[in-house]
Amino acid sequence: MANEYEIYKEKLAAITAEIEKAVVGKRREIKLLLTAVLAGGHVLIEDVPGTGKTTLASAVAAALGLSFKRAQFTPDLMASDITGFNIYNRQKETFVFTEGLVMCNVLLADEINRASPKTQSALLEAMEEGHVTVDGVSYALPDPFTVIATQNPAGFVGTYPLPEAQLDRFSVRLTLGYPTKDEEERILADRHGVNPLSDVKCVSNAEELAEMKKMISEIKTDKLIYSYIVDLASKTRKREEISLGASPRASLIIMRLAQATAFMNGRDFVVPEDVAEVFVPSTSHRIVLHREARSSGVTAESVLYDVLKNTDVPYKK
Repeated sequence: MANEYEIYKEKLAAITAEIEKAVVGKRREIKLLLTAVLAGGHVLIEDVPGTGKTTLASAVAAALGLSFKRAQFTPDLMASDITGFNIYNRQKETFVFTEGLVMCNVLLADEINRASPKTQSALLEAMEEGHVTVDGVSYALPDPFTVIATQNPAGFVGTYPLPEAQLDRFSVRLTLGYPTKDEEERILADRHGVNPLSDVKCVSNAEELAEMKKMISEIKTDKLIYSYIVDLASKTRKREEISLGASPRASLIIMRLAQATAFMNGRDFVVPEDVAEVFVPSTSHRIVLHREARSSGVTAESVLYDVLKNTDVPYKK
């Protein structure tokens, strides 16, 4: 069995290498996004325009061999555009279902905070339930189904910020950030009128991803790991800087992400380092800081890193 995990570790390394052909210098972010996909979760990418958010989502879908759709979320985007709708067919004298944007493996929800709350809710319900209901009929979403949503944290005009309950649906929040000088020079040198996605090869498929997800669900997690995760989550509920701590849903997602991290590292068991690796990116968007803490320059990430630093790491003796 160990050999099988090593094989998939090499496969995931090959997938990462393909994505890096289009996205330069973001290996940590690529790994976190793949971890969320393997854990059956969804990803929120917050960053300014032009940092490669769309390219990253497209490259992930291409390397994994998954169907991909992109939706530009605007105020006039309707909930029915997301879920699908019935339209009357005169020839057949019946209503025919027209698929919505969610009928794909990877949906890029670009600038999700610019759509109306009703449209946002339609997408987030599909993310949670794994199906959509139109006129009383339920339609299952493709498996796998992952939403990669983006938003610009610097733009507030004409936006509808996601409330905490909806942010909680995302497994991971990422920030790509600007490239270094060397990375930006490499981007310029590599892309003289060339689409960066044209070099990304498909090295997997939906069936193989389903097999990997099944193996991840069977990865061993010791009771000490459960205790470690709960300790981390519970400490966020007691910090004076935080008005709303991590929910039990957060603990569950941390566990799933830790299992996926162990799998990506070629192991069939979770170690504390797997939990520590995913704790901050999986929790920072779920907590709410007190106004006084925000005004003094405290960030969710800094508080969570302090929680991580001051929580005992379990090891069997």
